[in-house]
Amino acid sequence: MTEEQTELFRRMDDLAGRCAKKGCVTNGSFLTPAEQLWLKGFRLPEDVRLVFAGGGTDNERRCPFFLPWYAEDEREAVEAAIRAVHIRSYFGTAQHRDYMGAILGLGIRREWLGDIRLSGEDCWVFCLASVESVLLRELEKAGRVSVKCESVPLSSVPEMKIETKELHFTVKSLRVDAVAGELFSLSRTAAAEKIRLGELSLNYIVCTKVDAEIHEGDILSLRGHGKGSVTEVGGRSKKDRLFITAELRK
Repeated sequence: MTEEQTELFRRMDDLAGRCAKKGCVTNGSFLTPAEQLWLKGFRLPEDVRLVFAGGGTDNERRCPFFLPWYAEDEREAVEAAIRAVHIRSYFGTAQHRDYMGAILGLGIRREWLGDIRLSGEDCWVFCLASVESVLLRELEKAGRVSVKCESVPLSSVPEMKIETKELHFTVKSLRVDAVAGELFSLSRTAAAEKIRLGELSLNYIVCTKVDAEIHEGDILSLRGHGKGSVTEVGGRSKKDRLFITAELRK
């Protein structure tokens, strides 16, 4: 376990312990997809449940919520902990990096921010309730563009439109170079070279081992080629090749 993972587990132990001891909902800051995966095997106290929520459907960055036995769902806790800020740009269009730079420049830490959604001159930022007032009061520019902020209900943020394509193919083995080659329409040799160069992430962590084994549910991202996931590993064909079903983001 890395030092970063150890620190994450220490923080989660504290939150889960307080939830169990006081019988109240506790939550942490926004976690990356990789950090959420690290917590897959996290051992919870008895009568404590862990859920992740980012304020909107399909958000990648999400907060951990520890719920006591009596809490049926996390909706009330999420609405209390996470806010949505709508930002409108004027006399120009700001990019994701412009908003991120401007917000971090206010002294707001990255883990206090969730996903940032853009649509033309409009931007929606998910953040912890504790920093909402800072955005509303102090954010006036993103890059060279003037902006105006307002607080909006989480339910009013437009959902992301993500188009996916289902793929079916066979591979000789579940090596990452073989699966990535088929998933991203590359030769196995080309896929292996990109992996060695550190251009592929497996479950949001850079993977440089061409013989790493792929499992059902794994997420692969290849620089310049997009993101995909292995949704099913089937049986073998008569030629002893494994049937794979995958999903690729367009």
